Amino acid sequence: METLNIREVVREKYGQAARGESCCGTSGCCGATNVEDIAAAIGYSEDDLNNVPDGANLGLGCGNPLEFADVKPGETVLDLGSGAGFDAFLASRKVGPLGRVIGVDMTPDMLAKARANVESLKTKNVEFREGIIEDLPLKDNSVDLVISNCVINLSTDKPTVFKEIARVLRPGGRMLVSDLVLNRPLSDALKNNVEAYVGCVAGASLKEEYLTLALEAGLTEVEIVNEIQYDVGLDSIGDELRNEALEAVASVKVRAYKPKVRDCGCADGCCQ
Repeated sequence: METLNIREVVREKYGQAARGESCCGTSGCCGATNVEDIAAAIGYSEDDLNNVPDGANLGLGCGNPLEFADVKPGETVLDLGSGAGFDAFLASRKVGPLGRVIGVDMTPDMLAKARANVESLKTKNVEFREGIIEDLPLKDNSVDLVISNCVINLSTDKPTVFKEIARVLRPGGRMLVSDLVLNRPLSDALKNNVEAYVGCVAGASLKEEYLTLALEAGLTEVEIVNEIQYDVGLDSIGDELRNEALEAVASVKVRAYKPKVRDCGCADGCCQ
């Protein structure tokens, strides 16, 4: 599968999810009808579900990235692949009126849905920008926290994604992402299945490789803070491939930090 083709397929499939059309036949990452049950199963509280705009929760995630993020009032939070805004709106409550939340998504239908909710709520501390996570539309050193929910696995250039996360984080800032990773390699049949790719399985990295990519991007203290089994759904790909996916995939929450700049008296903030 060519990189551009994968991106276009993902954009179209998630556009379908935003429009309420059939997506990829999963019960999780690519959308579902029982969205409240899915959200509760992956770490969202009843209070969370009651305090987001209608239609913001599309059942697209694999874990609650805010659960271990320790969001503080006044912080600037970036949500990668923000979709209809579920996690962004939850983060906006935590950062308060002095804080700011920026969602980045590449799917026009998702952005339209999220922005409509901003308008209806008259929310002043949330905005949504069109862009790809390999080339974020943000300045260097501009956010305190990067979150993401089952999105990085969809990228065909994960090293660049982690480099972009490191670039936009302020020194001392942190990343807390929920994602799907692999405990063992997938068969070629599963890796090349389009529905499994859009369903957040075929593009997932091996667990240790995922952590290594974050380290190589310059992030530190990279660790898995939570790991759970995950029902990948994917009923449409057949029992054999689905069973393989169920055995291989785990949902993890990964935390990492951008190193602080040491105060060494240098005018440019660097130390020799």
